[in-house]
Amino acid sequence: MSTVVQDLLAERENIGREALIPLLQEVQEADGFISREAIQEIGEGLGLPASKIYGVATFYNQFRFTPLGEYHVQICRGTACHVKGSLGIFEAIQRFLQIEDGETSRDGRFSLEVVACLGACGLAPLISVNGEIHGEVTAESVVRILRRYHRQGVEK
Repeated sequence: MSTVVQDLLAERENIGREALIPLLQEVQEADGFISREAIQEIGEGLGLPASKIYGVATFYNQFRFTPLGEYHVQICRGTACHVKGSLGIFEAIQRFLQIEDGETSRDGRFSLEVVACLGACGLAPLISVNGEIHGEVTAESVVRILRRYHRQGVEK
């Protein structure tokens, strides 16, 4: 059993089904994602089949089942960004990174996530890379931005 899941289960007495979502959140917080092993272990700890745990976890889009990349790219698809062309920017990111929404590149460098809103509509369209906002991006400028992050990672 993983240390994280063991510790979380040990911290609680008489743990029941009501603890499932908080447990999933804490595992993701600690590990960055929810692994198959964690799902199995949580199921054992709560006396629930892994299929039930997975069913709950997949219902909520807050949960990830693969680790995030070194650079977590979020593309805003809110109304302001959509109107200003975020779909074309999203497609440019997909072509450049060769991954889909929710995936991580094979080298583990980049992950891509579509989000409903990043809360900076005045800068639309925008992306966030590890929390750093890049506003008024275009399909061309987003590729330059991602290349810069790629070079940064290579120079480390």
